[in-house]
Amino acid sequence: MAHIFFIDPLEKLNIKKDSTLMMALSFQQKGEECYLLFEEDFSIKNTGGDQLQVYKFHGKFRDESFYLDQITKGEAKTLKLSSEDILHMRIDPPYDSRYQRYLWMLDFLRERVGLEVLNHPLKIMKHNEKLVAIKKREYSHPSFVGSSQREFLDFIEELKELGHEEVILKPLDLYSGIGVEKAPIDKELASKFKIKVDEFHGAIVCQPFVKDVYNGEYRSIYFDAFEVGTILKKPQKGEYLANIAQGAAFDKTPLDGQLKELCDKVAKELLDDGVRFIAFDLLGGKINEVNITCPGLLVEVSHAYDQNLAHIILNKFNKSRSSI
Repeated sequence: MAHIFFIDPLEKLNIKKDSTLMMALSFQQKGEECYLLFEEDFSIKNTGGDQLQVYKFHGKFRDESFYLDQITKGEAKTLKLSSEDILHMRIDPPYDSRYQRYLWMLDFLRERVGLEVLNHPLKIMKHNEKLVAIKKREYSHPSFVGSSQREFLDFIEELKELGHEEVILKPLDLYSGIGVEKAPIDKELASKFKIKVDEFHGAIVCQPFVKDVYNGEYRSIYFDAFEVGTILKKPQKGEYLANIAQGAAFDKTPLDGQLKELCDKVAKELLDDGVRFIAFDLLGGKINEVNITCPGLLVEVSHAYDQNLAHIILNKFNKSRSSI
């Protein structure tokens, strides 16, 4: 059985804290057969020869922190695929036409060879990270998604009646706080909304600004509906983005009873639909996002726990395989 990690070019990644490379190196050090697959080498065909050009790799961790010191791409290998292999879809968003093409191709390969693709490409298509978080009103903050200015302004009136004074505007398909903007509910808001719609070519997410973000936003990683680890991310002083990529601090934290029950329930629902690897962002007692395309921050959560949490994920893999 081989683990194949389909990733962006190494030069595009922040190798020190890349979750995919951490998993790959951790699995390799546990004796698993692991390879890297890059976009330029990924192709499919219907004439037989179900194989991929993949790369061996070498690397090491920085002390005991679980941050990576280095990763070096090794020699290429033509790998004959089998139903025992696992291909990890770890290309970073945005979820654009390029991303969609890869999901189509991965599903073709999954059906043809019988290997597992994680997360399942059809489930990535089905579950938008922001939309899945707002499907059930009791789990989520009031939310609007669309490009209609009339409907947007109706929603703003609803928020005003609830006592909100500021909103968050964000694109539907980006990540790491990119494109997120806090704005007051004032006469300029309609024009800001239009600018966002034009900038991101369509539907925009609008939610009330939740001041509890200053106290921190939870990131909780789940695999097979099991909580692997949770941290609390706190924005820099004077900032409102709780993204570590935007400078937020973080520390290990327990999920309280209500949040734990909420995450366990949603994780089980998604697992029942074939989604194994997810990461929740939780704010103000509600689900803010459910990361499915490429769940991250495994390095930071492992650092906070002083434990390599990729080993828990590997154990879950091996346990599920042994039960087949």
